[in-house]
Amino acid sequence: MTIDATGVVVRQWLADFVAETLRTETLEQVVQRLNREIIGRVPELADRDMRRDLETSTRAHALVVLSGLTQDKLDYPVPEQAHAFARTIARRGHDLRLLLRVYHVGQEAVLEYMTEVLEQRRLPPETERATLLRLFDRSIRWISTSIEALTDTYMEERERGLRAALNQRTEIVRALLAGEDLDADQATARLGYRLAQRHLACVLWTDEDSVAGALTADGDPVLPAAPGESEALGRLERVAARLAGAVGNGGVLTVPSGAAALWAWIGVDGDAVPDGSAMSVEPPVRIAVGTPADRISGFRQSHREAVAARHVAERAVRAVPRLLRYPEVEVAYLAGADEAAMRALIDRELGALVRPDAASARLRDTLHAYLRCHRSPDAAAKRLGVHKNTVRYRIQRIEELLGHPIEQRSLRLEIALDCAAIYGV
Repeated sequence: MTIDATGVVVRQWLADFVAETLRTETLEQVVQRLNREIIGRVPELADRDMRRDLETSTRAHALVVLSGLTQDKLDYPVPEQAHAFARTIARRGHDLRLLLRVYHVGQEAVLEYMTEVLEQRRLPPETERATLLRLFDRSIRWISTSIEALTDTYMEERERGLRAALNQRTEIVRALLAGEDLDADQATARLGYRLAQRHLACVLWTDEDSVAGALTADGDPVLPAAPGESEALGRLERVAARLAGAVGNGGVLTVPSGAAALWAWIGVDGDAVPDGSAMSVEPPVRIAVGTPADRISGFRQSHREAVAARHVAERAVRAVPRLLRYPEVEVAYLAGADEAAMRALIDRELGALVRPDAASARLRDTLHAYLRCHRSPDAAAKRLGVHKNTVRYRIQRIEELLGHPIEQRSLRLEIALDCAAIYGV
């Protein structure tokens, strides 16, 4: 085969590959694979917000690179999502070498993936060699362009952060959460937030929007619109301020934890925890809230609980409130730490009630309400919006399906139902 003929074959193969990969499901599988490879070798990215920003950046890069594989142009514009990720790395206090490592590991992961794809397709040797050379050349150009642009972004953000009070707050908060021995009075003065009080910790973030795989009328990939970072954080700051006004004593401390995520602590005087009646939370904002706790140890404890509540919210298969309190999901969080054991508990305790049909779902909801209402048919009926005789009939049917009285294993049943309500059956 001549060089020109080989080039035509390579272009056609790449065009087919790009069209196949741009399908939403395929693209998401590739993005998830690359992210796993990167996080496996760069453990600093295991944090939830860092992972989220990495995924957004990886997806945007993938769309740009794929769109250029079949074209002669050699310039690869760096997407705004990648700049946002570089700024997050700077804000979290990581060295520039972390950013460089991410991109070099990412390049290796991309080439490894493409090599596997080519081996599976069993192309003629000369076509496979020409394709690999083209991919290698393009990957080098992509990495060089990205690193040059993002190094500038990182340095600008790092320099700005070093001068700003935000960086000082972040360093102190990181030290407090890490359990370092700090002078409480000095830390209070630098934070502008009193540590010797009762704290209510919150984690605020926004829902992810994804248009991965979408194409323009010309067949080019549509890049997801990167939310204005300052706009997203500004919105979360305002929500945190409203929350503090609703339940706090006037003291509030906030620290960005990602491009569109915020950690907050609110000074409170009692045990008040916000709920839907305290304030409404509108999309795309979500809030996870810990329980009030005292002094520096409480500062850490309430934050751990808020992070745990967010973990449950993001794993949930059923809709959960936009303002989620840790006590509401504590059992589901603890039981869900071991997925296999939790699933075994649900199957063992609920038995025939784990069927996915609507009738079984009604029985589970009825039993859950009945147990949470201290086995009162009247209270359960009021919560469910049905007649109390309906509750009694359903409870009788439930005991028939379970094969034993509810009281015999009520605690285990309630735990299993808590998990099923969040994670599904």
